Amino acid sequence: MTKQRIQKMVLTAMFLAIGFVLPTITMQIREIGNMLLPMHIPVLLCSFLCGPYYAAMIGLLLPIMRSLVFSMPVFYPNAVAMSVELLSYALICGLVFGMFKKKNLISIYISLITAMIGGRIIWGCLSAVLYYFLGAPKTFGFFIARSVVEAVPGIILQLLLIPAIVMLVSKIRKNS
Repeated sequence: MTKQRIQKMVLTAMFLAIGFVLPTITMQIREIGNMLLPMHIPVLLCSFLCGPYYAAMIGLLLPIMRSLVFSMPVFYPNAVAMSVELLSYALICGLVFGMFKKKNLISIYISLITAMIGGRIIWGCLSAVLYYFLGAPKTFGFFIARSVVEAVPGIILQLLLIPAIVMLVSKIRKNS
């Protein structure tokens, strides 16, 4: 096993742990958690720093694990839909970022925004289907509005925090 692969595995484990613990800060007030999107941050950071496939594992497992341990998010339909959503964020963000030769602020923002749009569309479509099978049909528009309007604070937080951290880590890696 290469040193780089070991580093990615350790970072991935750290991001999984952060994703497991970070929502406990907002767990008492669910609406705040829905607004700040605490599980999205470590998945997106992992995608930039470790690649899409490591981050996809976290995205897939994190909501399911938290649901099984804390009953939050509710397993079906929420944790199931969030798993697919976070997996989508990881893959889209990492794959788009990987297409850029220059890893700069512009490539970070393009990757991040593309992932945010794609992940929300996928979450909205899947949630509409899952709620339909629950006998509580809601429109696709309901889910898209909810994923954008409710999440504005989290979107702003991600757009400010994630590029700053990725640039800082890149600078540290470059100087090492």
